[in-house]
Amino acid sequence: MFTGIVAGVGQITHVEPLGKSANDGVRLTVQANNFDMSRVKLGDSIAIQGACMTVIEFDNKHFKVDVSRESLNKTSGLDATGEVNLEHAMRLSDTVDGHLVSGHVDGLGKVESFEPIGESYTLRIQIPTELSPYMAYKGSVTVNGVSLTVNSVEDNAAGCVISINLIPHTVAVTTLKHLSAGKFVNIEIDTIARYVERMLKWRSS
Repeated sequence: MFTGIVAGVGQITHVEPLGKSANDGVRLTVQANNFDMSRVKLGDSIAIQGACMTVIEFDNKHFKVDVSRESLNKTSGLDATGEVNLEHAMRLSDTVDGHLVSGHVDGLGKVESFEPIGESYTLRIQIPTELSPYMAYKGSVTVNGVSLTVNSVEDNAAGCVISINLIPHTVAVTTLKHLSAGKFVNIEIDTIARYVERMLKWRSS
């Protein structure tokens, strides 16, 4: 489990195919930069752009993970070099400064706009139909591994558009600073919403 509070921004420096088939995954080498590697052990879970991955090799400046083709098909930003949000798995003694995040990406959203508004920024994301029921005013959503609060939900034929207010600190310390219209982002819905849906479906069956 994670909290959606990014611990550092790393850099994917190398993407190595794990085979020659289109169905094969890749091995990523991630440069830690300001991410604390003193906590990392073999087999640890680290969220990369919101996707939970397992450390298979590391030193004091880098770590490696294997990403399956299924994960690549369901996420954005794990198939090429570039900056990525990183978070250690949550300890039971940690404070939950964001919200409970599983690190299991539910789907991709598409950025409609990312603009400065006064001292802050407004991020608008088109959410696909299958994830739209889980978006709620003042609810939680994870975008590229960052725990955020939904400011508004506008339903449309393609699902819904959510609007999020970002403070300058969040933009400065995450990869969200690189977003622009047309880019895809990893979306994880609120864990509580999953259980609410299951209970409602069970009761109506």
